Amino acid sequence: MKRQAYQPILITDASRSQDDQLTSRQKRYVLMMGIRVVCLVIGAVLMGVHAPLLWLWLPLCGLGMVLIPWLAVLLANDRPPKEEHRLAGKFQPRHRDETPPMALSAEERPHKVIDAEP
Repeated sequence: MKRQAYQPILITDASRSQDDQLTSRQKRYVLMMGIRVVCLVIGAVLMGVHAPLLWLWLPLCGLGMVLIPWLAVLLANDRPPKEEHRLAGKFQPRHRDETPPMALSAEERPHKVIDAEP
């Protein structure tokens, strides 16, 4: 039976750090709050200049000012799902491999060469 060769663990499989996740959630929150401010300013400008179709634009700006903060808070508090749940292994039998992942066969192991001449 041929043993499996060493398989390295890829760094790309690692999840993002908590600091990176927090930073991206903060940036998304600030961006969404900026959009809310823009909706407020546009609504005020439209009221001041008595723009055509005011009955359409003001509710859209108002909807943006009400929904965007709610969505921003939800998305800022949301973290990506965990890869594995703690109880997942208790209900499914674990698959055990006979050879450890770092095991190398005798042919694959590096050999030390000793020089006879000093």
